Amino acid sequence: MFELCIPEFLGGRCIPSTALFAQLLIGLINGSFYALLSLGLAVIFGMLNIINFTHGAQYMMGAFAAYLLLQWTGLGYWWALILAPILVGITGMIIERAFLQWLYKLDHLYGLLLTFGIALIIEGLARNQYGSAGLPYTMPEQLQGGRNLGFMFLPNYRAWVIIASLTVCLATWFVIERTKLGAYLRAATENPTLVRAFGINVPRMITLTYGFGVALAAFAGVMAAPIYNVSPQMGSSLIIVVFAVVVIGGMGSIMGAMITGFGLGVIEGLTKVFFPEASNTVIFVIMAIVLLVRPAGLFGRRA
Repeated sequence: MFELCIPEFLGGRCIPSTALFAQLLIGLINGSFYALLSLGLAVIFGMLNIINFTHGAQYMMGAFAAYLLLQWTGLGYWWALILAPILVGITGMIIERAFLQWLYKLDHLYGLLLTFGIALIIEGLARNQYGSAGLPYTMPEQLQGGRNLGFMFLPNYRAWVIIASLTVCLATWFVIERTKLGAYLRAATENPTLVRAFGINVPRMITLTYGFGVALAAFAGVMAAPIYNVSPQMGSSLIIVVFAVVVIGGMGSIMGAMITGFGLGVIEGLTKVFFPEASNTVIFVIMAIVLLVRPAGLFGRRA
């Protein structure tokens, strides 16, 4: 073990390596959720041009879907990890068909206001039914315990969250950027009339894309349930930070959402070690600096 000493102007204290690695782990875990949620937002904005403020509520719905599947049907974590994103994704497609399809040609503000209102309704219904206190969700038995790496203790479930998030993010990037389906999706956003000429049902493609973006949020919600418990406020407390991550990475940038999500999670974790007072604002400070230097975001395309 070793200690890392901070200069006098930053507090002049020494931090044990165990605390440093623990905060790095927490940063990677938070970054996993930032990456998944910002990826869903980037997919929806990049393909549909909608700023989806309902994303935090849909993240919460994924956690509640896992909780209800366990309470009502006895289906555990692994089934919930498959079924909850599908169920919540279907509700997202219903929202897209019922409300959002009428807003695509209007200013972004209309979509933001509508999705913000829907988020308030969903959160209010959940709070009215289940209260504000968190509901516990059991960690899967196969992922309980952890491993001693010598310099730190790594819980198995935390390691699973990081690996699963990274795998899903890379798979999504590959499908959108390197496959024929992804090419159709990108073409549909640039020239839907031309894509229709090839016999592709563009409205259906848009609906499925929105449902997929919502399913990513629900997937993150299921993985968050054993760590943070299930609460109606779990999405609203996270969505502002995730929007900052998306802005820093570049609105609609898939790679930007992934890299920025994990990177800012680590930066936030390290800030808690070296300068705890700034840990809650460091992401927003970075956002302000990036917007001043590069308004399109680090990976965004200039208008």
